[in-house]
Amino acid sequence: MAGPFRCVHLDWDGIMRDKVTGAQRWVVKIGSALLTADGRGLDRAAMAVWVEQMVALRAAGVELVLVSSGAVAAGMSRLGWTARPKAMNELQAAAAVGQMSLIRAWESSFAEHERQTAQILLTHDDLSDRKRYLNARSTLRTLVDVDVIPVINENDTVVTDEIRFGDNDTLAALVANLVEADLLVILTDRDGMFDADPRLNPGAVLISEARADDPALDAVAGGTGGALGRGGMQTKLRAARLAARSGAYTVIVGGRIEQVLARLKAGELLGTLLAPERDPLAARKQWLAGQLQTRGTLVLDAGAVKALRQDHKSLLSVGVKAIQGSFRRGEMVVCVDLEGREVARGLVNYSAIEAQKILGRSSDAIESLLGYVNEPELVHRDNLILLRSAE
Repeated sequence: MAGPFRCVHLDWDGIMRDKVTGAQRWVVKIGSALLTADGRGLDRAAMAVWVEQMVALRAAGVELVLVSSGAVAAGMSRLGWTARPKAMNELQAAAAVGQMSLIRAWESSFAEHERQTAQILLTHDDLSDRKRYLNARSTLRTLVDVDVIPVINENDTVVTDEIRFGDNDTLAALVANLVEADLLVILTDRDGMFDADPRLNPGAVLISEARADDPALDAVAGGTGGALGRGGMQTKLRAARLAARSGAYTVIVGGRIEQVLARLKAGELLGTLLAPERDPLAARKQWLAGQLQTRGTLVLDAGAVKALRQDHKSLLSVGVKAIQGSFRRGEMVVCVDLEGREVARGLVNYSAIEAQKILGRSSDAIESLLGYVNEPELVHRDNLILLRSAE
C-alpha cells in the first residue's frame, strides 16, 4: 500500500486467510446508524441479514459475541425525537425505551434460526473492578460454551459521565480484551478507513491494512460521529488499539456491503485490517504483568509447581500450602514455591478469606466448604503468567 502507513510485512490475502478466516472467536460491533437506518427506527430487514450471516459463522465453529449500539437511537425514534439529546437524563430515558425494542428485535431474529441469545448490559466500572471483570468474563465464557450468543450494550440507563464508555466502539474493544477474541469486526456506515475524508475528497483511497499502533493513522482518523452515534473513525482507531492489547486483529468495514461477514470469513479483501504488534499470548502476558499490582502470595507445593511449569495447567487449591496477605477475588497474587522462589503471577478466583478455607483441599470440596463455587480453579491458566526463567 502506498502512502505513509507502515504495513505489516505480509501480503493481504495471506493475512485475511490466516487472521480473519482462521479466527475462532469474533466480537462483532454494529453501529447505531446501521441499525436504525440513519434514525428511521430499527431496520429489522438489515438485522435479519446480519443475523443470518452470524448464524452461519456460528455453524462453522466461530464463537460469537455481538456488541449492539442502537438503544438510544431506537428510543429517540419511538419518542419522536429527531436530534440526539445532550442531557444525561434524556439520554438515559431514550435508552430505557429503546433497549426494550432493540433486544426484542435481536432475540426474535436469532430465534428464527433456533439460536438462543442473552442480554448483557455493561458499564466501564464493570470492567475496571477486578472482581466484576472476572464475573463478566466467566458469564460470557459460559454463554459461549452453551451455544448462546451474547448481545452486549452499554448500560445507558444508569451510566454517568464518570463511568460511561463514551462509545460502543470502545465497549467492543474492551469486550474483545475480556473474552480474548481473535478478531474484532466493527461494522460502520463507511467502507473502512481512507487516507482522506471520502465525503470531501472523491480521490480518497481505502487503507487496506496497517499496524493498529501506526501514528500516521491519527492524521486520517479525524472527524466526529454522526447525529446518532457518539463515535467516529477516531473511536474506531482507538478501539482497534485497545483490542490489540490482547492480540486481537480489527477489521473496520461497511456494514451495508452485501454479505459482509460471510465474505470476510471467506477471505475477501474488504474494509481496513488493523494488526496488533504482538501475538495474543504475548500481548495478554504483557497486559497482566504491567497493569496490576500484587495483593498477596500463594505458597505452592512441588506438585503444583510442576503442574504450572511443565504441564501448563491451572492452579488448584489442593496444591496450595499457605496464603499470605489480604486480597479480593480478581486481584493479582504471586505464586511461590516452598523455598520462596517466585513461580508465577495470576488473577485469583477467590478472596484470601475464601482461599484460606479451601487451602489444600480438592476442587470437589469447594462447594461444601464455602457453600458455593466461583470457579473450580484457584487461578485459571489463562490468567497466569509464568516467570520467563521458569517457562
